Amino acid sequence: MEPAVEELMPRLLPVGDCDLPDDFDPTVPPRTPQEYLRRVQIEAARCPDVVVAQIDPKKLRKKQTVNISISGCQPAPEGYSPTLKWQQQQVANFSAVRQSLNKHRNHWRSQHLDSNVTMPKSEDEEGWQKFCLGERLYSEIDTLSDNENLGIDYIKMGFPPLLSIVSRMNQATVTSVLEYLINWFGEKKFTPELGRWLYALLACLEKPLLPEAHSLIRQLARRCSEVRVLEENKNEEQVSALNLMICLVSRYFDQRDLADEPS
Repeated sequence: MEPAVEELMPRLLPVGDCDLPDDFDPTVPPRTPQEYLRRVQIEAARCPDVVVAQIDPKKLRKKQTVNISISGCQPAPEGYSPTLKWQQQQVANFSAVRQSLNKHRNHWRSQHLDSNVTMPKSEDEEGWQKFCLGERLYSEIDTLSDNENLGIDYIKMGFPPLLSIVSRMNQATVTSVLEYLINWFGEKKFTPELGRWLYALLACLEKPLLPEAHSLIRQLARRCSEVRVLEENKNEEQVSALNLMICLVSRYFDQRDLADEPS
């Protein structure tokens, strides 16, 4: 280290000249405090003044930008705000579902999946969106062919969140799939298929929440409140499903600032 630079950096631990033997070898483990301090001095002198990190852009995940909002949910349309009793009942039901899932997780995980069930890899966003919602909904195809009347084509219609499926998902996968579906929901309408999967994934989230999961569920509640306000026909079943998502996020996962005020 150059003397001019060293003068600008006050020493936290003043070190004088070390009385070391002539055969001192800085490459071997130090045997005395003096040898240790001398070795630190030598290593510090060899450090470059400027270090540039070598970053491979290909390894960076897409959509790195995170927008954080501290605003709450938009109020429910007049006449559609859920009662406190209804919200408390939904929380109790949800808690029972979570307890049952945790109790029987090993059993359901051991069940064989049907031959047509191939779970995507955790990082495959498009694959999971098609798996959960179906290629028909993902591609926004509303027409049904004659062949589809013969039976349920899960590839086109989407796989339901069966216990044998969600029990195989670890927390990292649960969080990733939740993010993928919320991303999809950010630009699309709310559907029963989406609602079933969101409910199941929330039931699989472990407490205490990881920061990423915490941000995701708040994003979900806000999006539900936005869609609820924009519901033109105010379909009671649709609004109830949106109320349920907001209720679980706010009251079960303790995001009280997002809760609906009781009607």
